[in-house]
Parts: sequence; structure tokens; C-alpha cells
Amino acid sequence: MCPTLAVTNAMKPAVTMAAATAFVLICSNIMVSLLRRLLKPHLRILVFTLTIATFVTIADRFLAAYVYEMSKQLGPYVPLIIVNCLIISRAEICASKQGLGVAISDGVGMSLGFGLGLATIATVREVLGSGTWFGLHVMPTGWPNWGIMALPPGAFITLGLLLAVAEWATEKRASTALWRTVRMLWSWRH
Repeated sequence: MCPTLAVTNAMKPAVTMAAATAFVLICSNIMVSLLRRLLKPHLRILVFTLTIATFVTIADRFLAAYVYEMSKQLGPYVPLIIVNCLIISRAEICASKQGLGVAISDGVGMSLGFGLGLATIATVREVLGSGTWFGLHVMPTGWPNWGIMALPPGAFITLGLLLAVAEWATEKRASTALWRTVRMLWSWRH
């Protein structure tokens, strides 16, 4: 998670990392799904890693060739996609066991979820840290920037707060559903 959190200090690098990860995830899911019947059990993780590494190299070289400044900004974090547990786990759990359509759908869905997570963290950090979003000023003049949000601790603070909000919302929804059920049973009984 650290490389992922490192690129979420602004939306542009977060979106670029999400796009690179999506490319690698979808392409590796396609390849693993196509090769699934040829995979030997003792070699499957090696094949997954080599497949993922191939697509990470393509993504890294593409960024260096066409979006050089962003490639420099992301630095070593793009090559670390190779060891991203999301991609390896999707190859193992889905692509190696499912057909091409399911593997592609899984890759797209997981990529969208990962991108949404990165965009959420990056939005909070960029707005609070610099008062901008995609480089455009969105906060009123005189709004104090929280410098820590642009620094690495800001990533962990934001992640912790977002996880707390998600947990609170889940608990609230479960509590509301429980009371609805109790009321329904009570009204049914009487």
C-alpha cells in the first residue's frame, strides 16, 4: 500500500497510477485466462509474475515515452505494480480458473474499484493539502492549506479517516436493517 499511498498527494499522479494498474490488471487477466489450461501447478506463480512484469514494463516504457514528466513524478512506483497483491491475487483467484469474459470483467471491475479508492484518497489530500483538485483552485481564498496532507503522513491519516467513515456507514446500515427487521417482526406478531 505504501507505493499506492505515495502517489495520492494529487489527482493527476493517482489517476495515472490507476490507469497503469488497470492496464496491467486487465492484460494480465486476459493472458492468464488464455493460458490457464497450460499452467502447471508448481509454475503458476512464476508465470503470473512474468506475465505481470511484462505488462508493467510496457506501461512504464509507455509513460516514459509519452508522459515523461508524470513518469518522473511516479518514479519507482510504477515498477512496483509487479508485486501488487491485487493483481497477483486476481490472476490466482479468477483469471486462472475462469474464461476470458469473466477474467476481463473481473479486471475491469477491480480496476474501477482500485481507481475509485485512489481518487478518493487523492481528492481529500489534494483539496486539504493545497486547495486544488486536478491543479484547479477549488477552495476559497484565504483557506488554510494543511501541509501535512501533501506529505506521506497525510496519506495514512486520510486512509485511516476514510476507513473509519466506511466502517461507521456499514455499522449504521447494519443497525438500521436490524431495527427494521425487529419492527417488521413486531408488527407481524401483533
